[in-house]
Amino acid sequence: MNLLFLFLDGVGLGEDNPETNPFARAAMPNLRALLDGGSLVANGYNARLNSGSYLNLTSHASLLPLDACLGVDGIPQSATGQATLLTGRNIPGLLGYHDGPKPNPAIIEHLNAGTLFSDLQSNSRTVTLLNAYPPRYFESIESGYRLPGVFALAAKEAGIQLKTMHDLYQGDALSADLTGQGWRDHLGFSDTPTLSPYQAGKRLCDLTRDSDLAIFEYWLTDVAGHHQDMQSACNLLETFDSVLGGLLNSWDDDHGLILLTSDHGNLEDLSTRHHTRNDVPLLIVGAPQLREIFINQVINRKGSRAKPDLTDVTPAIKKYVR
Repeated sequence: MNLLFLFLDGVGLGEDNPETNPFARAAMPNLRALLDGGSLVANGYNARLNSGSYLNLTSHASLLPLDACLGVDGIPQSATGQATLLTGRNIPGLLGYHDGPKPNPAIIEHLNAGTLFSDLQSNSRTVTLLNAYPPRYFESIESGYRLPGVFALAAKEAGIQLKTMHDLYQGDALSADLTGQGWRDHLGFSDTPTLSPYQAGKRLCDLTRDSDLAIFEYWLTDVAGHHQDMQSACNLLETFDSVLGGLLNSWDDDHGLILLTSDHGNLEDLSTRHHTRNDVPLLIVGAPQLREIFINQVINRKGSRAKPDLTDVTPAIKKYVR
């Protein structure tokens, strides 16, 4: 069984308000099909959750809202949220604060103690981070000018080779914007191979087949939230929805799951340039019996009455992949 973990930075479940929430405004037919014609918003779903825990939306998808605040005051941040997702431990709870965007020494210490990457590798499971990193990224890391993010750092600590420009050009990785156009427009690599969004979705599916777990980090959603530009945010989401269309049309529901989740809210409320304390979605796509296995792993950790949170994702992935 394959599992594709699509991490969308800064995506919460906000109000069904097209004035402030691009998820309520953008044309996203593929995501809406998964959501039984609805938008990825909080309104309406909480009242329909089965036993307060999850909602089977269609024959292809289920949705769980996850608590990203984890009992800690303040606004959730990327480093502690992502570290929680990849360790299954309440990192802001252990530290007593939310922190980010890059991991500080205390967070790095928790990552070094074991993550989803290292735990699965030690159990002879293949794990791949599908993002390609440009030459200047490696140069800035080596010079000490830049700190790696949580996903890249966790992969490196587990001995997983980060994908390079060569991998992108060979079709073995994907750019941060998924299509490759960003490498041409912003990095100056005019010969970068480009894909249509639909083709990028198919590439995601193809690359997942080679691993037990494939992860793609999509951080442009968080950037769009901070910019507070509704039209740009809608354009980004509509492009991502086309990627999702290519992925779903290529994916075999009976042979794996697609997970889509986030570390904190942001993009769902453009009335503020800051993160939010909203729940984040855990959207699970695949055959009903596979989703049921995964969902039970999530909700059984705390009992059916307790609300799932970011700590529940990695333990469920590890049990599913093993």
